[in-house]
Amino acid sequence: MNEDSESRIEAGTVVYDPRSDKVGEYRGNAGPYALLRPVSGGREWEARPESLRPATAEERLSAEVRAVNRRSSTPGYPALEAPAPEPVPGCTACAEFAAQRAGAEARCDASAATDAHVLLRRHLRRDHWGTHPRRTFRFVPYLITQDDTAEPEYEAYCVSGEEADCGAASGPCASPAAVEEWQRGHTRDTRHVRYRRSFTDYAVLEPEGTRRS
Repeated sequence: MNEDSESRIEAGTVVYDPRSDKVGEYRGNAGPYALLRPVSGGREWEARPESLRPATAEERLSAEVRAVNRRSSTPGYPALEAPAPEPVPGCTACAEFAAQRAGAEARCDASAATDAHVLLRRHLRRDHWGTHPRRTFRFVPYLITQDDTAEPEYEAYCVSGEEADCGAASGPCASPAAVEEWQRGHTRDTRHVRYRRSFTDYAVLEPEGTRRS
């Protein structure tokens, strides 16, 4: 990614970082580095802006599938079981995705089968919404609770500047005190005095009556 493309990249763009071999969401800059965040959420990491490129559809899909698999294998995370999508009779695209899924299952290739499963479900929602039989799901009430397995994160961004923000960032910190210490140091070095601060925590949905103690 050259300087011109870097200047046009928008927050939220999904890019591929070859150095870490990961796909992440572009959040902004921290000095000379780009800040990326996993598509499923989590701790950001720094990457060299010049090495980034937009993620392909296949890379984005693989990252999303890995995120779903990782969440579903997390102890205590409520499993969301949905019936396998069924192809619409007479639809060529449906038949192709179903054949890919069947072939992957015959080869015992769980990753490829999951990819085909996701592609078929996406196709059904986009091209057959309202035309194929809809399934009825039982509503399960959930409680939203803070995830006590992940620490909250605090961060500050320097937004001082006449024509453009400074862009310097503290990076994720474990406490407000650490962020404030970084702000004081940055102000001492640059005389910048305006910051945008953020607090991030993680939450999980748990079926009522099954909350972990």
